[in-house]
Amino acid sequence: MRAFFAFLIAISSCLLCSCAGYRWGGQKTGNLSGIESIHVPLAMTRVIFPRIEPLATSIVVDALVNDGTYQIGAAANADATLKLTVDSIEYVQTKSSREDVLKSEELEFSVLMSFELIDARHPQTPLETGKVRGETRFFVGGNQQTARANALQYAIGHAATNLVLELSDRL
Repeated sequence: MRAFFAFLIAISSCLLCSCAGYRWGGQKTGNLSGIESIHVPLAMTRVIFPRIEPLATSIVVDALVNDGTYQIGAAANADATLKLTVDSIEYVQTKSSREDVLKSEELEFSVLMSFELIDARHPQTPLETGKVRGETRFFVGGNQQTARANALQYAIGHAATNLVLELSDRL
């Protein structure tokens, strides 16, 4: 009976200590330690693709909210502003038809986005700048326009995940 209680105490102490170092959200870098909330205005674009600006903005905001390191704030009370620019969209053929090598069956879709995190107190000096890439693949089927629009969401989602990792988990 004593062995059972000793075993139970040992297991419960291990379970209670296992999450002692856990912190909600990511680990901020030294220059971003004072930033709690970020304002994300509508993204800019250097490509021609319908409704890409609001799509990129909402996907990046969702990624920031899901990460939990930073809160989303209004322009008036946010600690920093995250400016996004969709720089390029590229298609690369990854699989062609057996009969015709110029006919694509599968395409790789990549999105390149640049970002600039600007401190609200000192707008002339950016806190972080960089470029992130998101990629996905899709099959060329019946409606290629719908397939490209769906692939764009996934590629921007991957780029947004990489952006959040740049801002929150780099030490």
